[in-house]
This record gives sequence, structure tokens and C-alpha cells, in this order.
Amino acid sequence: MRRLLAGLTAAVLAGALAACGTSGDSGGTTDAEGVDQVKVGVIPIVDVAPIFLGKEKGFFKSRNIELTLEAGQGGAAIVPGVVSGQFQFGFSNFTSLLIAQTKTVPIKAIAAGVASTGEAGKDFGAVVVKGDSPIKTAKDLVGKKISVNTLKNIGDTVTRESVRKDGGDKKNLNFVEMPFPNMPAALQDGQVDAAWVVEPQLSTIKAAGGREIASTFVDTAPNLTVAAYFASTQLIEKDADLVKRFTEAINESLTYADAHPDEVRTVLGTYTKIDEKLRASLVLPKWPTQINEPSVQTLATLGAEDGIFTGTPDLEKLLP
Repeated sequence: MRRLLAGLTAAVLAGALAACGTSGDSGGTTDAEGVDQVKVGVIPIVDVAPIFLGKEKGFFKSRNIELTLEAGQGGAAIVPGVVSGQFQFGFSNFTSLLIAQTKTVPIKAIAAGVASTGEAGKDFGAVVVKGDSPIKTAKDLVGKKISVNTLKNIGDTVTRESVRKDGGDKKNLNFVEMPFPNMPAALQDGQVDAAWVVEPQLSTIKAAGGREIASTFVDTAPNLTVAAYFASTQLIEKDADLVKRFTEAINESLTYADAHPDEVRTVLGTYTKIDEKLRASLVLPKWPTQINEPSVQTLATLGAEDGIFTGTPDLEKLLP
């Protein structure tokens, strides 16, 4: 199961930029009854449960939207897919969107996606170690090997910030790239000293005796907005009404999911392979309808310090 926190490689971004210059149609199709056929690029993970729940509840259908949810491998696939018109909307973490924006990829966030719970030790992302590891706090990560799902993306940024806040040298960290599903075994076998993980791997590692040493999203910014739904600027200009209806539907979905955690855990079983026992113990994120703009600015500032961006992110162009 791949995580939304996949980054944007230079080659894929080049492809996205090339697509910007094509005459590809960003709009979906409308059937004879006036219903818009809309495709959304998502990752089959906990974070996007609201859109699956909203589809099930008819929040999109009531707004004349027939929703098709297609799995992507992360921002590296979804961002250019949205730009080219393969998807009308997509879901990605904010660091990937900021990287795209600094490369002049024509996209814009239209709605919040997922946020930190804001509670240390009770969030859906963290750095974990084996139960018998000598690593006790974030500053002990200095010089150690830490797995992240994508190099030079949000995992690096938030982990570095946890280390800095704990008094360690955030520049002296050794990140290793690997898929989230591989991390529990890699940690257990000693291939890495620590792992930056999200749910469900976070609960999997804890159940096997692992320990959380840093709630990285919490350390980075209060109530951090981690991801967002976005569209191409072409679609926003061409079909503002569709974007408005989609945004209303996703906001209703976010609000409903936030208020009905049991239904979230149930719908997870329809599009992921997370078993029922694990679904019951997962730490669910928060799903506010408002993007916490100061927290996104923090990601932009820290990412710039880390050398993740080739230019300076322009939040005014990226945020709704």
C-alpha cells in the first residue's frame, strides 16, 4: 500500500510540464442527464477515507457528480495526471504540491485533505524504533539510519524538525528511501535504526513492540494540514461550477468523516487490505474543511531550508 507522501521526481515533473503545453482537455464528460463524470486520483490509504465515504453517502451524486476513484502511486503520478486531464481532481501531500508549484506546474489546491490530530503520541504519523533500541528521543537520531518513503519530501522535513526541537543537529541525519509496507520488517531486521511511518504501519510496528519517539507532524506545526485536494488551473478556469460542486461535496465528506469514526473504519475495508482488527486500533487523522495556511507556510519555510525546492514556493498561487 503506497502512501500519498510520494515525492515528485524531476523526470515526472518534466513530463507534467510538457503536458502543460499540450492541448489536453482537463474536463470530464457530462452524460445526457447532465451528470458530470469525474475521475479523482487518490491513494488507497486512511487519509482519503472521507471521499470514499462521501461517494457512498451520495454527497457527490446529489451535486450531479458521478465519481470514479482511481488509485495512483503518489504525487509523482497524480500531479501530472491532473495536469494532463487524466484526473479532474487529485489528492497529494502539501510538500509535493509545493515542489510542483516551484516548478510552475499549473495546479491549485481547492480543499483541505487531511490534518494532524495535534496530539503528541496520538497522531497518525511518527518516528518509531524497536522496543530495545538505545534511541530514546528525536535528538538520538543524529547519525542514525532512518527510513522514509520518499527522499526530499515531507518525511525528511518533519523528521528534521523533531530532531531540531529536541536539541539535535537536523542536518546530520541519514535517510533511506523505502516503501512504507517494507518498513516494519526493515526495522525489525536492523536494516534501519528508525522509521518514519504513518498508519497503518505505525500501529503495526507498535503492536510488535516498537516505540514512538517523535510525533513529527505535531512537532512541525500546530494542527498541521498534511495534504489537500487539488485541480489544474485550466479546469478551475474552464469549469468553475464543477470545481465549486466538487469542493462542496468533499467538504461535506470531510465533516461527516470527522464526526463518524466508526463509519470511517468500516469504509476502509472497502478499498484497502487493512484487516478488521487493525482498522479498529488505527489512530485516525483529523479532517477539517479549512486549510491551516500558517502550517503550510511552515512546511514551505522548512522545505526551503532543507533544499527541497528549486525555487521559492508561492502560497498565494497554490492555496484556494
